[in-house]
Amino acid sequence: MPTQKDFDQFGVYIHIPFCHHRCDYCSFATWTDRHHVIDHYMRALDTDIKRNVAAGMPAVNTVFIGGGTPTLVRPESLMACLAQLPLVAGAEVTVECNPDDVTDAMMATYSDGGVNRISMGVQSMTAHVLASLGRTHNLANVQSAVESVRGSGIPALNLDLIYGAVGETLDDWRYTVQQAIELSPTHVSAYGLTVEPGTPLAREPHRHPDDDDQADKYIIVDDILRSAGLANYEISNWARPGYECRHNLLYWRQGNYTGFGCAAHSHADGRRWWNVRTPERYIEAVDTNSPTEASGETLDAVTQKREALELSLRTSDGVPVGALDLKALEGLAEVVGERIVLTQRGRLLGNEVSLRLY
Repeated sequence: MPTQKDFDQFGVYIHIPFCHHRCDYCSFATWTDRHHVIDHYMRALDTDIKRNVAAGMPAVNTVFIGGGTPTLVRPESLMACLAQLPLVAGAEVTVECNPDDVTDAMMATYSDGGVNRISMGVQSMTAHVLASLGRTHNLANVQSAVESVRGSGIPALNLDLIYGAVGETLDDWRYTVQQAIELSPTHVSAYGLTVEPGTPLAREPHRHPDDDDQADKYIIVDDILRSAGLANYEISNWARPGYECRHNLLYWRQGNYTGFGCAAHSHADGRRWWNVRTPERYIEAVDTNSPTEASGETLDAVTQKREALELSLRTSDGVPVGALDLKALEGLAEVVGERIVLTQRGRLLGNEVSLRLY
């Protein structure tokens, strides 16, 4: 369960909604035809952040700049927005990166601006799987991008991987994970391919992932990463000791955070809200000093407690003894100290286990 210290943490998410190319599985608020508004959007972000800081923003413990493709934006513009935030000493600052965009100069600018964690979208190390996912980055650029990160002195590196694409064999996936380990990341996120409504993937059932295949691949990634010294601390995330993503932990512990940019979400003490969806509407709202919020909701105490248990169950912290009926979950959960945590098989069925929480 979250502690008071967790609630005292405060995070910021900054959304960059621009992409070179939209991947076939992506349902995020991103656009490939809005590059002409990038400069205006970045000015709006800068203004919006300044206004929130002036209104009394808490000290910031974690920042995550995501998208979309943040590396499409001039690094100086990103760092100008970051510079407005009242960061605490040692704050975690992450930027999502496309390997094709990364340069030594970009990483040097990020490092000088306070970025200390990079999350790189690798997805697969085999060309035919990338093609199946609708990804366009060059595999050769992954190695050079990692070298640029290392050369800049940025200490933390996450690699994002996706498994379950049509045509991906178990050997393909095993190769991807082993190649990722060769890059010495401090953190790996590995997600099963998900079919989202409205995406090109959703319209082609023959490309949909197979549950049994994904289960086999989850076991492969978990076994390889644990053997390499990366511990599983959330169903889809592994890290070397001390390199767990503090920003994601803030989410999983129901901490408070503010989202900047179109479609960005925020949370404060049980109330959550989200911004207008398109870049143009966000720009207009900031330019006219109007609310950027599109809608929101306030959770009652029962819902907050249930979500706290569901989120905690996904992590290695688990839930308190008594929150689950262990007899009904034999082989899926076990007692560690005074907590109940999921076994590897339980993590494969995490959503089903969550339904059994009382």
